Amino acid sequence: MNSTLARLRTPLESGFAQAGNIFALLLDVLRKTFRRPFEWREFIEQSWFIASVSILPSALVAIPFGAVVALQTGSLIKQLGAESFTGATSVLATVQQAAPVVTALIIAGAAGSAVAADLGSRTIREEIDAMEVLGIDPVRKLVVPRVLGMMLVALLLNGLVSVVGIAGGYFFNVLLQGGTPGAYLASFSALAQLPDLWIGEIKAAVFGLLAGVIAAYKGLHPKGGPKGVGDAVNQSVVITFMVLFFVNLILTMVYLQVVPAKGA
Repeated sequence: MNSTLARLRTPLESGFAQAGNIFALLLDVLRKTFRRPFEWREFIEQSWFIASVSILPSALVAIPFGAVVALQTGSLIKQLGAESFTGATSVLATVQQAAPVVTALIIAGAAGSAVAADLGSRTIREEIDAMEVLGIDPVRKLVVPRVLGMMLVALLLNGLVSVVGIAGGYFFNVLLQGGTPGAYLASFSALAQLPDLWIGEIKAAVFGLLAGVIAAYKGLHPKGGPKGVGDAVNQSVVITFMVLFFVNLILTMVYLQVVPAKGA
């Protein structure tokens, strides 16, 4: 019995310690974001790199996401006899949930893995140790620009995914489900409101922040040489997915409680 408890306690302690270290890095990043001088060159380069590996996958994934949302909501609304609200429900589902989730998946999978691999390779080559010996803060120099770049690209990608998803939903609803373009567009103002767009952008920014911090932490702490870098990349993606879905649940619950539905 004692040996079983000991085996269970070790991974739990390791998990809590890792969560504490990630939270400490998050606070460190937030604190050093406003410290001067800011690494503008690194920020622009990393933002461009993250955008280059994320834009095309986001656009391609947004089309089937918007189609699935439109087809499912259109079918359900049709059963309820409220076809005139198909456009509003489809847009709300896309803007509030589908677009931020797609953005989170792409940012964590494509950009987060690239950041973890880059920092991990620098760590095993002892570049990070060399920077610290020279008095250069690796968090301010390397981590902060990457995290802010992921936040910026996440905000932009969320808008792109929302537009592509809504366009895809409109296309599939009008052509495959026999919906009318006028009813689809006119129902926007019936249920949608400006805070629905803001919550999507807030989710995207938070997801980009968390994905960047987790990827940076894993990249700065690989174990076992090159193989450890690969393991760190895989772990960063898995942990980020788990955290982002949980945070999405929390933000959605808070939003639905704080912001009343239009007409309520």
